[in-house]
Amino acid sequence: MAAGSAASAVPDRFTSLDEARERAGLTVGELWLRYFALGGTSTAFELEAYLQHAIVPDAYEHDLIAHALNERYVELGVDYPLPYSDDNLDHGDPDRS
Repeated sequence: MAAGSAASAVPDRFTSLDEARERAGLTVGELWLRYFALGGTSTAFELEAYLQHAIVPDAYEHDLIAHALNERYVELGVDYPLPYSDDNLDHGDPDRS
């Protein structure tokens, strides 16, 4: 997949980590290697279960998967399209929506 075509196909928000993986042009195995290199401890089977919503990753695991995907998007010329788990928290700040 050419970098330009992948980057132009990236929406503002993904509906799932698996959609983000597919648009990044990664197989589950390739994503697992990237995730594992960042310190992920789940098996490739568990990662696939996360992607298919069969099990829910905790915030740490979600963030490692998102980070692995975000690194891929940087390689493709897209800067961090996936939010991390705490990006959805307001942290008590009344100015954050």
